Amino acid sequence: MKTVTTRTVAYPADGLTMVGHLALPSGAGRRPAVLLGPEGPGLDDVVRRRAEALAEAGYVAFAFDLHGGRWIRDPQEMLDRVMPLLADPDRMRGIGRAALDVLCAEPRTDPGRIAAIGYGTGGLIAMELGRAGVDLRVIGTVNALFPGRPGEAANIRCPVWAGVGSEDPIMSAEQRDAFAAEMQGAGVDWRLVVYGGAKHAFHQPSGGQKLVPGVAYHPEHAQRAWRDVLALLAECVPV
Repeated sequence: MKTVTTRTVAYPADGLTMVGHLALPSGAGRRPAVLLGPEGPGLDDVVRRRAEALAEAGYVAFAFDLHGGRWIRDPQEMLDRVMPLLADPDRMRGIGRAALDVLCAEPRTDPGRIAAIGYGTGGLIAMELGRAGVDLRVIGTVNALFPGRPGEAANIRCPVWAGVGSEDPIMSAEQRDAFAAEMQGAGVDWRLVVYGGAKHAFHQPSGGQKLVPGVAYHPEHAQRAWRDVLALLAECVPV
């Protein structure tokens, strides 16, 4: 196993003091980088470990925060915080840009080779960065198919990959179709993978994560989705 260095980074965003998790690969030179966004409840150890796995693979990885250092366990409190955020693309972009600034300020980061990977709310933030025209090499999302404001997908300057469970009641077949139409209409290089039988947040190990109906861990598809993300990064931002 390669040596990985980690540290906590506090930074301002959305009127809060966010607490992100930075993971650095071994060595001293600049490396491609990944901005990593969590599901709606917030940054947890699952996402921190994913950042560290990316660093082991040779990437600078920054897992960003959503709730000022909190992981929100209560379903209603989480929805009360997240739903207004999802309805406000500018707020999502502000959270994403603040985290991206942290990643770009890291001397090991190659600013010309940055990917944004996100799950749920974190994936929607990654998509909003793309719709805002941020210079990314690829965007990858899981459970994040809300279309953006009309016409703004034309600002996306990189390939987009999205994964979703076929039985996800939150990201429905209708939303999959709307997302596909948005990407196709904007001329984006896009891919959509539907994992058969999987529900929402299928990639997230259970352990208290089931906050809303329609959420269930699917271990086989979780591994497949992670392999798909790694393959996406190897294609678009090789180390």
